[in-house]
Amino acid sequence: MPHHHQSIRPTLAARPALIVLAHLRWDFVFQRPQHLMTRAARSRAVYYFEEPVFGEAFFGEPGDHLKTRQEGGVTVCTPHIQSGFSAAESQARTARLLGELVEDEGLLDYDLWVYTPMELPVTVGLNPRVTVYDCMDELANFRGAPPELRVREAQLFDRAGVVFTGGQRLYEAKSERHPNVHAFASSVDVGHFAQAREGLQDPADQAALPRPRLGFYGVIDERFDTALIAEVARRQPEWQFVLIGPVVKIDPAELPRAANIHYLGMKGYAELPAYLAHWDVALLPFARNAATEFISPTKTPEYLAAGVGVVSTGIRDVVRPYGDLELARIANTPDAFEAACKAVLDEAGTQAARQRQERADQYLSALSWDRTWAQMAELIEDAAPTTRLPALASHALLTGSDD
Repeated sequence: MPHHHQSIRPTLAARPALIVLAHLRWDFVFQRPQHLMTRAARSRAVYYFEEPVFGEAFFGEPGDHLKTRQEGGVTVCTPHIQSGFSAAESQARTARLLGELVEDEGLLDYDLWVYTPMELPVTVGLNPRVTVYDCMDELANFRGAPPELRVREAQLFDRAGVVFTGGQRLYEAKSERHPNVHAFASSVDVGHFAQAREGLQDPADQAALPRPRLGFYGVIDERFDTALIAEVARRQPEWQFVLIGPVVKIDPAELPRAANIHYLGMKGYAELPAYLAHWDVALLPFARNAATEFISPTKTPEYLAAGVGVVSTGIRDVVRPYGDLELARIANTPDAFEAACKAVLDEAGTQAARQRQERADQYLSALSWDRTWAQMAELIEDAAPTTRLPALASHALLTGSDD
Protein backbone atom coordinates (compact mmCIF):
# COMPACT_ATOMS: atom_id res chain seq x y z
CA MET A 1 0.00 0.00 0.00
CA PRO A 2 1.34 3.47 -0.81
CA HIS A 3 2.37 5.58 2.16
CA HIS A 4 -0.41 8.03 3.01
CA HIS A 5 0.69 11.57 3.72
CA GLN A 6 -0.64 13.12 6.91
CA SER A 7 -3.64 15.25 6.17
CA ILE A 8 -6.23 17.31 7.95
CA ARG A 9 -8.72 14.67 6.85
CA PRO A 10 -8.55 11.86 9.39
CA THR A 11 -10.49 9.52 7.09
CA LEU A 12 -7.77 9.65 4.44
CA ALA A 13 -6.80 5.96 4.44
CA ALA A 14 -10.47 5.04 4.32
CA ARG A 15 -11.04 6.86 1.04
CA PRO A 16 -11.95 4.61 -1.87
CA ALA A 17 -9.02 3.16 -3.76
CA LEU A 18 -8.61 4.07 -7.43
CA ILE A 19 -8.23 1.44 -10.15
CA VAL A 20 -6.95 2.97 -13.39
CA LEU A 21 -7.36 1.20 -16.72
CA ALA A 22 -4.69 2.61 -19.02
CA HIS A 23 -3.56 2.24 -22.63
CA LEU A 24 -0.26 4.01 -21.90
CA ARG A 25 2.59 2.22 -20.14
CA TRP A 26 3.58 3.92 -16.92
CA ASP A 27 7.22 4.18 -18.01
CA PHE A 28 6.40 5.56 -21.47
CA VAL A 29 6.32 9.37 -21.84
CA PHE A 30 5.52 11.01 -18.47
CA GLN A 31 2.25 12.79 -19.18
CA ARG A 32 -1.31 13.35 -17.99
CA PRO A 33 -1.96 9.93 -16.39
CA GLN A 34 1.30 9.97 -14.44
CA HIS A 35 0.86 13.57 -13.30
CA LEU A 36 -2.67 12.89 -12.07
CA MET A 37 -2.10 9.49 -10.50
CA THR A 38 1.01 10.43 -8.52
CA ARG A 39 -1.16 13.16 -6.99
CA ALA A 40 -4.12 10.85 -6.42
CA ALA A 41 -1.76 8.46 -4.60
CA ARG A 42 -1.11 11.08 -1.93
CA SER A 43 -4.61 10.54 -0.57
CA ARG A 44 -5.69 7.06 -1.68
CA ALA A 45 -4.40 3.72 -2.87
CA VAL A 46 -3.95 3.83 -6.66
CA TYR A 47 -3.61 0.75 -8.89
CA TYR A 48 -2.50 1.59 -12.43
CA PHE A 49 -3.53 -1.38 -14.54
CA GLU A 50 -1.64 -1.50 -17.84
CA GLU A 51 -2.55 -3.35 -21.00
CA PRO A 52 -1.21 -6.92 -20.99
CA VAL A 53 2.18 -8.13 -22.08
CA PHE A 54 1.76 -11.32 -24.13
CA GLY A 55 4.13 -14.28 -24.23
CA GLU A 56 4.55 -18.01 -23.89
CA ALA A 57 5.67 -18.42 -20.30
CA PHE A 58 7.35 -15.64 -18.37
CA PHE A 59 10.50 -16.16 -16.37
CA GLY A 60 9.68 -19.84 -16.07
CA GLU A 61 6.23 -19.05 -14.68
CA PRO A 62 3.42 -20.80 -16.52
CA GLY A 63 0.13 -19.17 -17.47
CA ASP A 64 -1.25 -15.76 -16.64
CA HIS A 65 -0.03 -13.68 -13.73
CA LEU A 66 0.20 -10.09 -12.57
CA LYS A 67 3.46 -8.23 -12.01
CA THR A 68 3.25 -5.23 -9.68
CA ARG A 69 5.73 -2.54 -8.74
CA GLN A 70 5.65 0.80 -6.92
CA GLU A 71 6.17 4.04 -8.90
CA GLY A 72 5.68 7.39 -7.19
CA GLY A 73 3.26 5.94 -4.64
CA VAL A 74 1.26 4.19 -7.38
CA THR A 75 1.00 0.40 -7.67
CA VAL A 76 1.68 -0.30 -11.35
CA CYS A 77 0.10 -3.61 -12.39
CA THR A 78 1.16 -5.37 -15.60
CA PRO A 79 -0.84 -8.44 -16.62
CA HIS A 80 1.23 -11.14 -18.27
CA ILE A 81 -1.14 -13.13 -20.48
CA GLN A 82 -0.38 -16.24 -22.50
CA SER A 83 -0.34 -15.49 -26.21
CA GLY A 84 -2.37 -17.32 -28.81
CA PHE A 85 -5.88 -16.50 -27.61
CA SER A 86 -8.57 -14.35 -29.23
CA ALA A 87 -8.89 -10.73 -28.09
CA ALA A 88 -12.07 -11.59 -26.18
CA GLU A 89 -10.46 -14.54 -24.39
CA SER A 90 -7.35 -12.48 -23.58
CA GLN A 91 -9.57 -9.80 -22.07
CA ALA A 92 -11.46 -12.43 -20.04
CA ARG A 93 -8.13 -13.67 -18.70
CA THR A 94 -7.05 -10.11 -17.89
CA ALA A 95 -10.41 -9.54 -16.14
CA ARG A 96 -9.70 -12.56 -13.91
CA LEU A 97 -6.35 -11.09 -12.88
CA LEU A 98 -7.97 -7.73 -12.14
CA GLY A 99 -10.67 -9.46 -10.05
CA GLU A 100 -7.98 -11.35 -8.12
CA LEU A 101 -6.12 -8.11 -7.46
CA VAL A 102 -9.26 -6.51 -5.98
CA GLU A 103 -9.77 -9.58 -3.78
CA ASP A 104 -6.12 -9.92 -2.71
CA GLU A 105 -5.89 -6.23 -1.79
CA GLY A 106 -9.20 -6.39 0.08
CA LEU A 107 -10.67 -3.51 -1.90
CA LEU A 108 -14.27 -3.08 -0.77
CA ASP A 109 -14.74 0.49 -1.88
CA TYR A 110 -13.02 1.76 -5.01
CA ASP A 111 -13.51 4.02 -7.99
CA LEU A 112 -12.69 3.00 -11.57
CA TRP A 113 -10.82 5.44 -13.81
CA VAL A 114 -10.79 4.51 -17.51
CA TYR A 115 -8.47 5.87 -20.21
CA THR A 116 -9.22 3.35 -22.91
CA PRO A 117 -12.75 2.22 -23.80
CA MET A 118 -11.26 -0.77 -25.68
CA GLU A 119 -10.37 -2.39 -22.36
CA LEU A 120 -13.88 -2.03 -20.92
CA PRO A 121 -14.55 -5.84 -21.04
CA VAL A 122 -11.71 -6.24 -18.53
CA THR A 123 -13.87 -4.53 -15.86
CA VAL A 124 -16.69 -7.08 -16.10
CA GLY A 125 -16.28 -8.33 -12.51
CA LEU A 126 -15.90 -4.93 -10.87
CA ASN A 127 -18.43 -2.99 -8.82
CA PRO A 128 -16.96 0.50 -8.52
CA ARG A 129 -18.49 3.32 -6.49
CA VAL A 130 -17.99 5.73 -9.43
CA THR A 131 -16.69 5.15 -12.96
CA VAL A 132 -14.62 8.02 -14.37
CA TYR A 133 -13.79 8.36 -18.07
CA ASP A 134 -10.74 10.56 -18.59
CA CYS A 135 -10.87 11.10 -22.34
CA MET A 136 -7.37 12.30 -23.24
CA ASP A 137 -7.69 12.03 -26.99
CA GLU A 138 -10.11 11.05 -29.73
CA LEU A 139 -8.53 7.60 -29.92
CA ALA A 140 -10.95 6.47 -32.64
CA ASN A 141 -9.25 8.94 -35.01
CA PHE A 142 -5.74 7.54 -34.47
CA ARG A 143 -3.98 5.34 -36.98
CA GLY A 144 -4.91 1.67 -36.53
CA ALA A 145 -7.86 2.30 -34.21
CA PRO A 146 -10.21 -0.72 -34.05
CA PRO A 147 -13.84 -0.22 -35.16
CA GLU A 148 -15.20 -1.56 -31.83
CA LEU A 149 -13.74 1.48 -30.10
CA ARG A 150 -16.80 3.68 -30.73
CA VAL A 151 -19.20 0.98 -29.52
CA ARG A 152 -17.25 0.50 -26.31
CA GLU A 153 -17.01 4.21 -25.76
CA ALA A 154 -20.82 4.40 -25.94
CA GLN A 155 -21.01 1.68 -23.25
CA LEU A 156 -18.51 3.60 -21.15
CA PHE A 157 -20.62 6.77 -21.40
CA ASP A 158 -23.58 4.77 -20.07
CA ARG A 159 -21.60 3.65 -17.04
CA ALA A 160 -19.55 6.73 -16.26
CA GLY A 161 -20.62 9.00 -13.42
CA VAL A 162 -18.31 11.75 -14.63
CA VAL A 163 -16.30 12.39 -17.82
CA PHE A 164 -13.15 14.52 -18.08
CA THR A 165 -11.69 15.63 -21.41
CA GLY A 166 -8.10 16.52 -22.24
CA GLY A 167 -9.07 19.80 -23.87
CA GLN A 168 -11.75 22.21 -25.00
CA ARG A 169 -12.29 20.83 -28.51
CA LEU A 170 -12.77 17.34 -27.09
CA TYR A 171 -15.17 18.75 -24.48
CA GLU A 172 -17.37 20.19 -27.23
CA ALA A 173 -17.51 16.77 -28.91
CA LYS A 174 -18.16 14.69 -25.78
CA SER A 175 -20.53 16.98 -23.86
CA GLU A 176 -23.29 16.07 -26.33
CA ARG A 177 -22.99 12.45 -25.25
CA HIS A 178 -23.00 12.67 -21.45
CA PRO A 179 -24.68 15.00 -18.92
CA ASN A 180 -21.61 15.39 -16.66
CA VAL A 181 -18.56 16.31 -18.80
CA HIS A 182 -15.80 18.67 -17.66
CA ALA A 183 -12.86 20.02 -19.68
CA PHE A 184 -9.44 19.74 -18.07
CA ALA A 185 -6.81 20.84 -20.54
CA SER A 186 -3.34 19.61 -19.76
CA SER A 187 -1.79 21.39 -16.83
CA VAL A 188 1.87 21.95 -16.04
CA ASP A 189 4.41 21.54 -13.27
CA VAL A 190 5.77 25.10 -13.63
CA GLY A 191 8.64 24.69 -11.17
CA HIS A 192 9.98 21.64 -12.99
CA PHE A 193 10.21 23.36 -16.38
CA ALA A 194 11.24 26.76 -15.00
CA GLN A 195 14.54 25.08 -14.08
CA ALA A 196 15.40 25.59 -17.75
CA ARG A 197 15.88 29.31 -17.00
CA GLU A 198 18.50 28.62 -14.34
CA GLY A 199 21.40 27.83 -16.65
CA LEU A 200 21.31 24.02 -16.57
CA GLN A 201 24.23 22.32 -18.27
CA ASP A 202 23.74 21.57 -21.96
CA PRO A 203 23.22 17.78 -22.35
CA ALA A 204 26.12 15.99 -24.01
CA ASP A 205 24.16 14.81 -27.06
CA GLN A 206 23.14 18.32 -28.11
CA ALA A 207 26.04 20.37 -26.66
CA ALA A 208 28.04 20.24 -29.89
CA LEU A 209 25.19 21.48 -32.09
CA PRO A 210 25.42 25.05 -33.38
CA ARG A 211 22.72 27.65 -32.65
CA PRO A 212 20.01 28.52 -33.32
CA ARG A 213 18.30 25.35 -32.14
CA LEU A 214 14.62 24.64 -32.74
CA GLY A 215 13.38 21.79 -30.60
CA PHE A 216 10.47 19.42 -30.15
CA TYR A 217 9.93 16.68 -27.59
CA GLY A 218 7.09 14.20 -27.51
CA VAL A 219 5.88 11.14 -29.34
CA ILE A 220 6.82 11.24 -33.02
CA ASP A 221 3.87 9.55 -34.74
CA GLU A 222 1.20 10.22 -37.38
CA ARG A 223 0.38 13.52 -35.65
CA PHE A 224 3.84 14.93 -36.40
CA ASP A 225 4.11 16.99 -39.60
CA THR A 226 7.22 15.43 -41.13
CA ALA A 227 6.81 17.32 -44.43
CA LEU A 228 6.68 20.69 -42.67
CA ILE A 229 9.87 20.08 -40.71
CA ALA A 230 11.62 18.68 -43.79
CA GLU A 231 10.76 21.81 -45.81
CA VAL A 232 11.71 24.40 -43.15
CA ALA A 233 14.96 22.52 -42.44
CA ARG A 234 15.73 22.55 -46.18
CA ARG A 235 15.16 26.31 -46.42
CA GLN A 236 17.21 27.11 -43.29
CA PRO A 237 20.29 24.87 -43.31
CA GLU A 238 21.84 26.90 -40.47
CA TRP A 239 18.94 26.12 -38.11
CA GLN A 240 19.40 22.93 -36.08
CA PHE A 241 16.24 20.88 -35.48
CA VAL A 242 16.42 18.82 -32.27
CA LEU A 243 13.71 16.12 -32.10
CA ILE A 244 13.35 14.20 -28.85
CA GLY A 245 11.04 11.27 -28.27
CA PRO A 246 10.08 7.78 -29.37
CA VAL A 247 9.09 7.11 -33.00
CA VAL A 248 5.78 5.24 -32.89
CA LYS A 249 3.38 3.90 -35.56
CA ILE A 250 5.26 5.51 -38.43
CA ASP A 251 8.01 3.96 -40.49
CA PRO A 252 11.36 5.55 -39.56
CA ALA A 253 11.93 5.74 -43.33
CA GLU A 254 9.16 8.40 -43.43
CA LEU A 255 11.16 10.68 -41.14
CA PRO A 256 12.86 13.68 -42.70
CA ARG A 257 16.64 13.26 -42.85
CA ALA A 258 19.07 16.15 -43.20
CA ALA A 259 22.37 17.30 -41.74
CA ASN A 260 20.49 19.81 -39.56
CA ILE A 261 17.81 17.42 -38.24
CA HIS A 262 18.86 15.54 -35.11
CA TYR A 263 16.91 12.65 -33.54
CA LEU A 264 18.06 12.24 -29.95
CA GLY A 265 15.67 9.46 -28.92
CA MET A 266 13.54 9.27 -25.81
CA LYS A 267 14.47 11.22 -22.66
CA GLY A 268 13.16 11.05 -19.13
CA TYR A 269 10.82 13.74 -17.80
CA ALA A 270 13.58 14.87 -15.42
CA GLU A 271 15.96 15.51 -18.34
CA LEU A 272 13.68 17.74 -20.42
CA PRO A 273 14.43 21.12 -18.74
CA ALA A 274 18.16 20.78 -19.53
CA TYR A 275 17.38 20.35 -23.25
CA LEU A 276 14.89 23.24 -23.26
CA ALA A 277 17.41 25.49 -21.51
CA HIS A 278 19.53 25.50 -24.66
CA TRP A 279 16.84 25.83 -27.32
CA ASP A 280 16.00 29.08 -29.11
CA VAL A 281 12.55 28.07 -30.35
CA ALA A 282 10.20 25.34 -29.08
CA LEU A 283 8.05 23.72 -31.76
CA LEU A 284 4.61 22.14 -31.97
CA PRO A 285 4.77 20.95 -35.59
CA PHE A 286 1.56 18.94 -35.63
CA ALA A 287 -0.04 17.85 -38.87
CA ARG A 288 -3.62 18.93 -39.47
CA ASN A 289 -5.45 15.62 -39.66
CA ALA A 290 -8.12 13.51 -37.94
CA ALA A 291 -5.64 12.39 -35.26
CA THR A 292 -4.86 15.99 -34.24
CA GLU A 293 -8.30 17.61 -34.44
CA PHE A 294 -8.93 17.05 -30.73
CA ILE A 295 -5.44 17.09 -29.19
CA SER A 296 -4.50 19.48 -26.41
CA PRO A 297 -0.69 19.34 -26.20
CA THR A 298 0.77 19.32 -22.69
CA LYS A 299 3.91 20.76 -24.23
CA THR A 300 2.52 24.26 -24.77
CA PRO A 301 2.54 25.36 -21.11
CA GLU A 302 5.72 23.33 -20.46
CA TYR A 303 7.61 25.16 -23.22
CA LEU A 304 6.36 28.51 -21.91
CA ALA A 305 7.31 27.66 -18.32
CA ALA A 306 10.83 26.94 -19.61
CA GLY A 307 10.97 30.46 -21.04
CA VAL A 308 11.30 29.42 -24.69
CA GLY A 309 9.36 31.07 -27.54
CA VAL A 310 6.71 28.78 -29.04
CA VAL A 311 5.69 28.21 -32.66
CA SER A 312 2.77 25.86 -33.34
CA THR A 313 0.60 24.80 -36.23
CA GLY A 314 -3.08 25.75 -35.88
CA ILE A 315 -4.19 23.09 -33.38
CA ARG A 316 -7.51 24.31 -31.95
CA ASP A 317 -6.48 23.94 -28.29
CA VAL A 318 -3.21 25.80 -28.91
CA VAL A 319 -4.84 28.61 -30.91
CA ARG A 320 -7.30 29.01 -28.07
CA PRO A 321 -6.00 30.13 -25.56
CA TYR A 322 -2.26 30.45 -26.39
CA GLY A 323 -2.51 31.93 -29.88
CA ASP A 324 -5.35 34.29 -28.95
CA LEU A 325 -3.37 35.56 -25.93
CA GLU A 326 -0.27 35.98 -28.14
CA LEU A 327 1.73 33.62 -25.96
CA ALA A 328 2.47 31.32 -28.92
CA ARG A 329 2.83 32.03 -32.63
CA ILE A 330 0.52 30.07 -34.92
CA ALA A 331 1.56 29.15 -38.47
CA ASN A 332 0.34 26.44 -40.84
CA THR A 333 2.29 26.69 -44.10
CA PRO A 334 6.05 26.25 -44.44
CA ASP A 335 6.27 29.97 -45.36
CA ALA A 336 4.39 31.08 -42.27
CA PHE A 337 6.11 28.57 -39.99
CA GLU A 338 9.55 29.68 -41.14
CA ALA A 339 8.58 33.34 -40.66
CA ALA A 340 7.20 32.67 -37.17
CA CYS A 341 10.40 30.88 -36.10
CA LYS A 342 12.44 33.76 -37.48
CA ALA A 343 10.28 36.21 -35.51
CA VAL A 344 10.98 34.32 -32.26
CA LEU A 345 14.72 34.36 -33.00
CA ASP A 346 14.67 38.08 -33.83
CA GLU A 347 12.68 38.93 -30.69
CA ALA A 348 15.13 37.16 -28.31
CA GLY A 349 16.50 39.40 -25.58
CA THR A 350 14.21 42.34 -26.42
CA GLN A 351 11.69 44.16 -24.27
CA ALA A 352 8.89 42.54 -26.32
CA ALA A 353 10.23 39.07 -25.46
CA ARG A 354 10.40 39.94 -21.75
CA GLN A 355 6.84 41.27 -21.76
CA ARG A 356 5.58 38.18 -23.58
CA GLN A 357 7.27 35.95 -20.97
CA GLU A 358 5.76 37.99 -18.12
CA ARG A 359 2.29 37.49 -19.61
CA ALA A 360 3.00 33.78 -20.05
CA ASP A 361 4.12 33.47 -16.42
CA GLN A 362 0.99 35.25 -15.25
CA TYR A 363 -1.18 32.86 -17.28
CA LEU A 364 0.74 29.80 -16.05
CA SER A 365 0.42 30.86 -12.40
CA ALA A 366 -3.21 29.71 -12.52
CA LEU A 367 -2.27 26.25 -13.86
CA SER A 368 -1.05 23.33 -11.75
CA TRP A 369 -1.53 19.59 -11.76
CA ASP A 370 -2.21 19.79 -8.01
CA ARG A 371 -5.14 22.10 -8.65
CA THR A 372 -6.37 19.99 -11.58
CA TRP A 373 -6.35 16.84 -9.46
CA ALA A 374 -8.11 18.60 -6.55
CA GLN A 375 -10.89 19.77 -8.87
CA MET A 376 -11.24 16.31 -10.41
CA ALA A 377 -11.36 14.63 -6.99
CA GLU A 378 -14.17 16.97 -5.98
CA LEU A 379 -16.17 16.15 -9.12
CA ILE A 380 -15.73 12.42 -8.45
CA GLU A 381 -17.17 12.90 -4.96
CA ASP A 382 -20.07 14.89 -6.43
CA ALA A 383 -20.76 12.00 -8.81
CA ALA A 384 -20.64 9.37 -6.05
CA PRO A 385 -24.00 7.86 -5.17
CA THR A 386 -25.26 9.02 -1.79
CA THR A 387 -27.15 5.76 -1.29
CA ARG A 388 -24.05 3.79 -0.31
CA LEU A 389 -24.15 4.08 3.46
CA PRO A 390 -21.11 3.30 5.57
CA ALA A 391 -21.46 -0.13 7.19
CA LEU A 392 -22.00 1.23 10.73
CA ALA A 393 -24.68 3.71 9.74
CA SER A 394 -26.64 1.10 7.81
CA HIS A 395 -26.38 -1.27 10.78
CA ALA A 396 -27.90 1.38 13.04
CA LEU A 397 -30.78 1.89 10.60
CA LEU A 398 -31.45 -1.85 10.39
CA THR A 399 -31.53 -2.34 14.13
CA GLY A 400 -33.50 0.82 14.74
CA SER A 401 -31.01 2.00 17.38
CA ASP A 402 -30.63 5.73 17.72
CA ASP A 403 -27.61 5.95 19.99
